[in-house]
Amino acid sequence: MESAAGGELRRHRFVLVHGVCHGAWSWYRVATALRSAGHRVDALDMAACGARPGRAEEVGSFEEYSRPLLDALAALPTGEKAVLVGHIYGGQSLALAMQAHPDRAAFASAAMPAAGKPLKFVSEQFAQERGPGFFMDSVIETTSGDDPQRPCKTFLLGPEYMAQRLYQLSPPEDLTLATMLVRPSRQFVDDAAMSGEGVLTAERYGAVSRVYVLAEEDASWSPEFQLRMASWNPGTEVRGLQGADHMPMFSKPRELSDLLLEIANKYT
Repeated sequence: MESAAGGELRRHRFVLVHGVCHGAWSWYRVATALRSAGHRVDALDMAACGARPGRAEEVGSFEEYSRPLLDALAALPTGEKAVLVGHIYGGQSLALAMQAHPDRAAFASAAMPAAGKPLKFVSEQFAQERGPGFFMDSVIETTSGDDPQRPCKTFLLGPEYMAQRLYQLSPPEDLTLATMLVRPSRQFVDDAAMSGEGVLTAERYGAVSRVYVLAEEDASWSPEFQLRMASWNPGTEVRGLQGADHMPMFSKPRELSDLLLEIANKYT
């Protein structure tokens, strides 16, 4: 770990946000590396994810889904800063949190919404990139949810999709772990936070220092699409991660941890 002036170790606080169907457990390798280097790490479960109780159908809104992150940042001591790291659609929770609490952020192969655009803009653009059957054996279900007038859609990653498009370069034991632990995630169709054009503003979300960590062997988001997302946010620094699949915390955990430390040292 780099030293600050006077030889003191520079300690940082990282807040790690998982992607769709995953949980805080997906950061276990990176969290261990950062903590071993002396840093504070908070790996969070979003609502009805990971070890957090509840079912996806019971989560009424995207803001409620993201509440664990929003509450964690609101509880930080006055003046304390954190480096926020999001993965996949965890990047959308990150964006919501950055709007409320402008700070530094790193998007690791993650959705990066654009200031002035609805959060769902990323999903709409990605839908144009993929062909029929893209999600393979993944499962989308429709239930009544908490409001019979508004059907609830949930999404669960399929094991073949995970093996071929997400974890193809990751250790097989981590793929096995993931197939055991993934849970359905709610798709927040027509959610107010997802659809509102004034949710992310240039003055707050757009002013945050951010870095996009580009997974160069990603078989889900293409590198070209990742670059497109970064281009929607002028001033974004792009850092490539060679040999990383869609799950860089598993395929390149040490390299990702080192890169996050570089980012923290540069922007704090």
